Amino acid sequence: MLKKIEAIIREDKVCDVKEALAEIGIVGLNLFEVRGHGRQGGIQLVGRAGTYQVNVLPKIQVNIVLSDRNLEAALEAILKSAYTGEPGDGIIFVTPVEEVIRVRTRERGQDAMMYPGDIDARKAGTPG
Repeated sequence: MLKKIEAIIREDKVCDVKEALAEIGIVGLNLFEVRGHGRQGGIQLVGRAGTYQVNVLPKIQVNIVLSDRNLEAALEAILKSAYTGEPGDGIIFVTPVEEVIRVRTRERGQDAMMYPGDIDARKAGTPG
């Protein structure tokens, strides 16, 4: 079965997260600029005009679709690399994916998710 990870992280942690995922062989991902807030409810800024609340903060959403067997390794890579210990580190959602189809080749399921040198090729010992 395939899973989709949607990780909402700090903008300044994107490079760290991408590098951590690349190290374990996660090749395909999508990044989106998003805005929102979670438990922290935003931040309070002090300027010349006084103090004001910014409750919709810029974040990055990282989307990855991968097989069940690679889920925990990817989650651990994101958790370690996105962590600062401060409020606003982010959140991760994991959902099932019913079908994947590569448009060019019409491959479906796991075959559509394979890339040379990816985490599955590394586990199988296939050169990338």
